[in-house]
Amino acid sequence: MLLIAGYPLAIGLLSWGRLPGGRPALSGSASGVLVACAVEFGIFAVVFGLAWLASRASVDDLLLRWKPGAWVIPLGVAYSVVLRMGVAVLAAIVLAVSVVFRIVTTDELQTVVVNKAPDVSAVVDVSALKNDPVYLLLTMTVVSFGLGGFREELWRAAFLAGCRRLWPSCFGTRRGEMGAVLLAAVVFGAGHAAQGPIAMVLTGLLGVGLGAIIVVHRSIWPAVIAHGMFDATSIALIPWAMDKMPKLKQVLPR
Repeated sequence: MLLIAGYPLAIGLLSWGRLPGGRPALSGSASGVLVACAVEFGIFAVVFGLAWLASRASVDDLLLRWKPGAWVIPLGVAYSVVLRMGVAVLAAIVLAVSVVFRIVTTDELQTVVVNKAPDVSAVVDVSALKNDPVYLLLTMTVVSFGLGGFREELWRAAFLAGCRRLWPSCFGTRRGEMGAVLLAAVVFGAGHAAQGPIAMVLTGLLGVGLGAIIVVHRSIWPAVIAHGMFDATSIALIPWAMDKMPKLKQVLPR
């Protein structure tokens, strides 16, 4: 359980070495993306393998059954849309409450949102996304559905299985599993600390939604598709967003 829980935190700590101004985690070339994916898959395989040897978790423990059949892919696509809307709505509510209760002024809030926006350059090379179609394709497929979808949802399922096995009285029920989902989301968000505080909050919220999908369907696969679609569409929007960000900074108060 310690291996599984510590994995995203360890990866997050390693990411600090690339900031500021360092190379992105996924390198700046198509071949670099493949190497980075192979390395991260390899590290995860070792951690997951050791955890599995200690627990001997079954396919059902890890929720690896393909459920609910033919609905996995359409459900995953639909969930990706719902997750994006849900995260956006929750973020908007938090921002609105902050202004209404005068926690921050509107100008201060705008400045914080822009200046503390997730540092995508810690993960991908924005120039390569714009100019190298192979790099873009690999990040939208291998990275989004492999690293982002399968690896992270398998990690989440292993985290839930560990909680159920070690503390059945707390996490053995459906409500208890949602408690474990919240814990996993906190760890998941903390693992993105190198990208900034807003990224930590957003990925934490995303983790809650993905974990809930796993619990409801008793399978990782709808969440894998949802996560992959979420990441792929986010990556596709990065070049456009990065082009707009400097223009927005120019009109905001310092």
